Amino acid sequence: MKKQVICSTVFPLLCILLLFLSVEAQTCSPSGKIKGKTPPPGQCNQENDSDCCKDGKWYTTYKCSPPVSSQTKATLTLNSFEPDGDGGAPSECDNQYHSDDDPVVALSTGWYNNGKRCLNYINIHGNGRSVRAKVVDECNSTMGCDSDHDYQPPYPNNIVDASKAVWKALGVPENDWGGMDIYWSDTD
Repeated sequence: MKKQVICSTVFPLLCILLLFLSVEAQTCSPSGKIKGKTPPPGQCNQENDSDCCKDGKWYTTYKCSPPVSSQTKATLTLNSFEPDGDGGAPSECDNQYHSDDDPVVALSTGWYNNGKRCLNYINIHGNGRSVRAKVVDECNSTMGCDSDHDYQPPYPNNIVDASKAVWKALGVPENDWGGMDIYWSDTD
């Protein structure tokens, strides 16, 4: 009770600052590390500038992602959801491949939320434009460097991995595709 009185009458700006800092402090800490191993010859698809695991390198893993808001900050990356694309296996949500001409995305593990966003749409805002895309897969932030993950490292915890259709809809020139700061939100 005394804290409320002090905040509302004596130090309102200090209290606002403390509230902001406490919200900013709700971050996602790493959950572990995995050791990379060199993929078998021809087993790591580097389409769309994908990285391959390096033998002996340690990769950080995450079980969580930053909190979701009406403007969740993320990094947009490029992925092919087609057979033989750099996405590897069929999508987690429906066990299907998807055309790169369809606006589809994969979300980092925490945002994927054990499949709770599967086949739902999100709004993506970037480059002064917006696009609505369907969540079809997980960008696994907990595992990688194996055949199921195309011998690629685990994803960071703030990724929206998007098809070419999403990049086109955002009006990003093709030579700039690959990594861009965006905001996203669940659709209403």
